[in-house]
Amino acid sequence: MDCAEEVALLKRELSDLDGITGLRFDVARAKMSVEFDPAVVDAPRITAAVSRTGMKCEPFRDQEEKGDWWRRHGRVVLTAISGLVLVCGAITQATSPAEFLRSLLVHEHAHESLPTLAIGFYLAAMLCGMYYAAPKAWRALRRLTPEMNALMAVSIAGAMILHEWSEGATLGFLFALAGLLESWSLTRARNAVSSLLEVAPTEATVLHGHGEHRTPVDRVQVGEVVRIKPGERIPCDGVVTMGASHVDQALITGESVPVPKAAASAVFAGTINGDGLLEVKVSRQPSDTLLARMLRMIEGAQHRRAQSEQFVERFSRVYTPLMFILAILMATIPPLFRGAGWGESAYQGMVILLISCPCALVISTPVTVVAALASAARQGVLIKGGVYLEEAAKLKAVAFDKTGVLTTGRPEVQTFRTLDGLGEQDALRRLLALEQRSEHPVGHAIVRYAATRGIEPEAVTEFRAVQGRGAEAMVADERFWAGSHRFLHEKGLEHARVCEQVEALEDAGHTAFLCGTENEVWAMVSLADPVRPEAAEALRRLRREGVRRLTMLTGDNAPTARAVGDKLGVEDVRAEMLPEEKARAVQELRALHRHVAMVGDGINDAQALASASVGIALGRRATDVALETADVVLMNDDLGKLSFLLRHARRASAVIRQNVVVALGLKAVFLMLALAGLATLWMAIAADMGGTLLVTFNGLRLLRATR
Repeated sequence: MDCAEEVALLKRELSDLDGITGLRFDVARAKMSVEFDPAVVDAPRITAAVSRTGMKCEPFRDQEEKGDWWRRHGRVVLTAISGLVLVCGAITQATSPAEFLRSLLVHEHAHESLPTLAIGFYLAAMLCGMYYAAPKAWRALRRLTPEMNALMAVSIAGAMILHEWSEGATLGFLFALAGLLESWSLTRARNAVSSLLEVAPTEATVLHGHGEHRTPVDRVQVGEVVRIKPGERIPCDGVVTMGASHVDQALITGESVPVPKAAASAVFAGTINGDGLLEVKVSRQPSDTLLARMLRMIEGAQHRRAQSEQFVERFSRVYTPLMFILAILMATIPPLFRGAGWGESAYQGMVILLISCPCALVISTPVTVVAALASAARQGVLIKGGVYLEEAAKLKAVAFDKTGVLTTGRPEVQTFRTLDGLGEQDALRRLLALEQRSEHPVGHAIVRYAATRGIEPEAVTEFRAVQGRGAEAMVADERFWAGSHRFLHEKGLEHARVCEQVEALEDAGHTAFLCGTENEVWAMVSLADPVRPEAAEALRRLRREGVRRLTMLTGDNAPTARAVGDKLGVEDVRAEMLPEEKARAVQELRALHRHVAMVGDGINDAQALASASVGIALGRRATDVALETADVVLMNDDLGKLSFLLRHARRASAVIRQNVVVALGLKAVFLMLALAGLATLWMAIAADMGGTLLVTFNGLRLLRATR
C-alpha cells in the first residue's frame, strides 16, 4: 500500500462486508487497522476481500520481515529490464536517436511499419512496466473503479490498438520507474517513523538476591531492580538506586547532549546509558513507560488528519469523475461534430485519462504530515496529528499555567508559622500526613521540609483531594485540612488576624498555604517558586514568531502571580483560578483570537488543555491525565521548543500549500496541451507521476527539521 488511491480502493472493497465497524490506514507504514464483529465476519474473509483489490495483507509487525530476494528487489529488476528493452526497441526502430526523440515529442500518428523485433522489445517493456500494476488494474476495471493502475492499463492497451508502440513502451517504463521512486520515498518516511519505534530493548538484566538473570522486558515487574551496563539501552522507566553515568535521551526528549544521572535520578526506557554502571528500580510497567506512551501517541497521530488532507480528499471525489467525463467528450465530440479522426481523438482522450488521476494531489498532504511529525518527534516535540500541526501554524495567543511551567515547579518552604501557641511539630506531623498523598508541587515542598526536621506523619483515613483548593482527611480522630487562601475562605475561617498575615506574605511574592481543623487555623506556610531560567527568552521568541497575546492562568494568589508576570513581561495575569475557570478563560481567548494554545502539566490543567486549539503538555512532569489530554507534548520540558513548534508547523503548512499548487498546476498545464492536441502519452505520465514524485520529495524535506 503505497498510494492514497489504493487506500480508497481498500475502503470501497471492505466497506461492502457486513461486520466491518471501522477502518484506519497508515500509508507511511503500509498498515491497515480493521475493527470488526467476529460473529459476523472473520479474518480469512477480510484477507480475501483485500486480495480482490490485487493487494495482499498479512498480520502487522513492528519489525518488518525482509522477505525473499524477489520481494526485496523485484521492482528494481523489472524497471531496469523495462528501460533496457525500451532502449533496444528504439535502437532497432529509429534511424537515429534524434528521430526517436522527435517521435515522442511530436505526435504524428505516422503508423510506419516497425520491425518485428522492435515491436517485441516494446511489448516486453510494457509487460515489465505493468507487472505489479496489472492485477490491480484488472480488478479495478472489473469494478469500474477509476484508479491509476486501471487508467494506465487502458492507456497502454489503447496505444497498442493505435500502433503507438514506442509511446506505449515509454509509458510502461515511466510508470514502473515512478512506482519504484514513489515506493523508495515512502520507505524513507516509513523508516523515519520506524526509527522511533525500534529503540526499546527486548530483554533486561534483573537482580535477585546475590545474582542476576536475563528476562524479557514485558515480564519485568514494578519494584524490581535492573542492571544496565555501559552502552546498553535502558529497558524500563525507573529511578537510579546505585551508580552514576550520563544517559543519551535524545530520542525521547530531544536533548542534544547526554544528561548526568545519579542516585534518585529518573531514567526512561529506550535511552542509552553512557560509561557508568547503573542499577534502576522499575517504576512503571513496560506497557506504560514514557516510550510506550510516545509510541501510542505516534500511532494515533496517523489517524488525526489535517483539514487540508480532508479537503483534498473531498476535492478528488468530484475532480476525478469530471475528468472522466471530459476524456469521453474529448474522444467523441471532435469526430462526431468536427470531422476529426477517431484515432487522434481517442489518443487525446487517453492523455486526459492519465492526467485525471489525482494521485499527486491526494498524496501531497499525508506524506508531508508524516515527515513533519517524525522530524518533530526527533526534536523532542510529539505532535499527535496533522490537525494539530496545522493549528500550531496559526497560533495567535498562548496561555500558560504558572507552577511547573513558567516557574521551576519546585517551590521551597520559606517559613512555617503556627498560630495561637500550637506546637510546630504537632502541626507539621498532621500537615505531612496530608501532603504525602498529594501530587502538587506545594505538597512535595512540605514533604522535603518535614524530612529535614525528622518529622514522622500521623495516621490518615478518608483522604480526599479538593481540586484547585487543597486536601482534607481524618487525622487523630478529627477532620484536618490544608490548602489555599480560597480554601480557608470556604471553610469560614478567614479571620482578620489570619488575613493580615496571609496578605503580608503574598505582598512579598510568596505563596501562603494554611492548615487546620474545622474550627481553627493551626499553621501558615510561606513558599516561593523561582522562575525557570529559560522562560523569559522562550516568551520573547514567541513574540518574535508573531504571537500577539501571552496569558498566565494560575490558581496561585494574585500578588505572587503578578510578581512572576512582571519578571517575564506577561501583562495578562489571571490568578486564584479553579480548573473550570482556566477552561473558561481559554474559551474567552479563543473567541478573541480563534487559534489559542494552552501550556500546562497537571490534572488541574486538563480542562484548559482540552479547551484550547492546541493543548501542550510538558512531558517529564506532566500527569497521565495531562499527557492524554494534550495535543502536543514537549518531551524535555524545554519552553524554547514552543517557538520551534510554531516555525516547524508553519514550514509544514507552507510545504503542503506548495504541493497542492504543484499538483494542480502541472495537471492544468498538461490539460491545456491535451485540449490543444499537443500533449502525448508520455507527457501525461510526466504530469501525473512526475507531480507525485515532486510533492513526495518536497514533503520529505521536512524530515530534516531545523532546530
